[in-house]
Amino acid sequence: MSFRDNDLKILFVFIDGFGIGSDDPSINPLRDPRFPNLGKMLDRAHPIDACLGVAGKPQSATGQASLLCGVNAPLAMGKHIEGFPPPRLKELIEKENLFSKLRKLGRDPTFANSYWIDDPFNIPPRRQSVTTVMALAANGGVRHKEELMSGKAVNHDITRWTMHERGYDGPHISEEEAAGHLLAVAAEHDVTLYEYFITDRAGHSGDPEQVFQCLESLEKFLPVAASFGEQPNRLFLLCSDHGNIEDCTVRSHTMNPVPLVAIGQQAGIFQSLENLADVTPAILSLFET
Repeated sequence: MSFRDNDLKILFVFIDGFGIGSDDPSINPLRDPRFPNLGKMLDRAHPIDACLGVAGKPQSATGQASLLCGVNAPLAMGKHIEGFPPPRLKELIEKENLFSKLRKLGRDPTFANSYWIDDPFNIPPRRQSVTTVMALAANGGVRHKEELMSGKAVNHDITRWTMHERGYDGPHISEEEAAGHLLAVAAEHDVTLYEYFITDRAGHSGDPEQVFQCLESLEKFLPVAASFGEQPNRLFLLCSDHGNIEDCTVRSHTMNPVPLVAIGQQAGIFQSLENLADVTPAILSLFET
């Protein structure tokens, strides 16, 4: 069935380092009873594989490339690659990314994250994440200061609490307000992506206070964001690239499956996916004739 004749819009929240682990809250902070909304989100999630048949623990660069390109990136690269994508992986992302494929279908994708930089078109190549490479390749730029301050972008930390050290002199905002800004952006585009990576940093830190802080933010933010999928002709998606924060006994990535949450229009097609590389083709299928 073609969706070109209706008004399907997708909000895709990508959470770094957010796996499906033990139900024991002493091991898995996502199952802490203080975070009932996160628990409900995980209960409705479909687990998908993040290892992709390649030896070793999954890593961010190849995991995100697989998720957002529909290609088994660690297999193509010969290994899992962490951090920022190197040149050969960047070439794959520039060619195969979800946003560019959507544009070829006549759709209007956007990256909702803001960048606190003076020139949003000139991000140092060595500091370009998978999502940055995709946004630059497909859209030619990213959202920046003016859009953040006018409520047309969301900061990577949701509430702007990390931004004062970078010259931001505005107020913090609530998680609910930030989610409202995200909903407004998503209402104006066919596919909207938002990335939250504090989870991965907190998991690596091994600091229970950092873990609690970021999960407390998600506990408040996600229910409002997920309400997008409750509207007609709307779909909310949530996924990750690998596990990490769900196991407080280690400070490294895990080999756990990651949650794929789909709420709303055509959510059912995401319940049969097997791994990260299946997600982009499923999204594209909703817009193909």
